[in-house]
Amino acid sequence: MATKPHADTRLAKFVTQRISDLNGAKTQAEIAIDAGFLNANVLSMIKSGSTKLALDRVPQLAKALDCDPALLLRLTMEQSLGVTAAKAIAEIFGSPLTNNEREWVAEIRDASGDIDPRLTARSRTKLREIFGR
Repeated sequence: MATKPHADTRLAKFVTQRISDLNGAKTQAEIAIDAGFLNANVLSMIKSGSTKLALDRVPQLAKALDCDPALLLRLTMEQSLGVTAAKAIAEIFGSPLTNNEREWVAEIRDASGDIDPRLTARSRTKLREIFGR
């Protein structure tokens, strides 16, 4: 039986990276306290993949990690429900948008005069050019 069943999840990797990114600004113990965990060891367990992040902990942990809660929610749903189930939920309800994604959508609406433009091959190509893809 695997002792770290969630070690290869995107959430475990993301939390590890965010804690590393905040090194010098906050300790892992401070992040745990800010997230409302009684024990800093919970973050170590999430990072190692030995435990899941509870969905109800997403907002506080996102704030403590200084990351977008919608992104953390998507990663947590993948970990908690599995990638297939998380995709099914996103297909039915839509994927939660990050603050940055909401800004993109708002700009598209403004630039298009709020006409709900269809994504064409040409517009897709232009968008991908912006990101070098």
